[in-house]
Amino acid sequence: MAMRILIAEDEESLTLLLRYNLEAEGYEVDAVARGDEAELRLREQVPDLVLLDWMLPGLSGIELCRRIRLRRETERLPVIMLTARGEEGDRVRGLATGADDYVTKPFSVPELLARVRALLRRAKPGRVANLLAAGDIELDRETHRVRRAGKELHLGPTEFKLLEFLMQSPGRVFSREQLLDGVWGRDVYIDERTVDVHVGRLRKAISRPRSPDPIRTVRGAGYALDETYAPPSPPSPET
Repeated sequence: MAMRILIAEDEESLTLLLRYNLEAEGYEVDAVARGDEAELRLREQVPDLVLLDWMLPGLSGIELCRRIRLRRETERLPVIMLTARGEEGDRVRGLATGADDYVTKPFSVPELLARVRALLRRAKPGRVANLLAAGDIELDRETHRVRRAGKELHLGPTEFKLLEFLMQSPGRVFSREQLLDGVWGRDVYIDERTVDVHVGRLRKAISRPRSPDPIRTVRGAGYALDETYAPPSPPSPET
């Protein structure tokens, strides 16, 4: 069963961005735009984690966080506070109220996803999948090891992150700009041709004789991990 995340955020565009990326990671996502609505949802069903905006209509995020910690059913519920308030005093107040983590807007989506995974790993270690698999390729997030057909591959840190990003959404075509944002982060300014260089290095590292290329190039669009990719079938015995 997929882990469930509740987003309490009144900025619609940000909610859509978070939902898209969290669902691409395999999470089940519910979203509300008011603090009082979020409180009702929490009473109906407790999620695995809450992304909580500080400033919400109906009931502020900071007050909702306080109420979450007062209820026995939610006192250990992981909460990440999202806010444009970046001053030290605000961070201290948010953490003191009971938030487990505090992310200041604007933020890097890959960094937020990493924080979500880290917090869920601590809170519910038995439910976080560290192993990604596609065809005969396995990627272990915990040990940072990659194997193809049981043989260990040696990837650079950027190629590892690039493969991890693609394996999270098999079949989806990512533009160079999306890959730059997802792998390098939005605050890093590098040429889009850098993506081509690292995709080439990744292909070289994972290629095997007489085996299909898992990475599909879509002319004018970008790259994808081919959803039809599968290890080659063993040859039929000669009769």
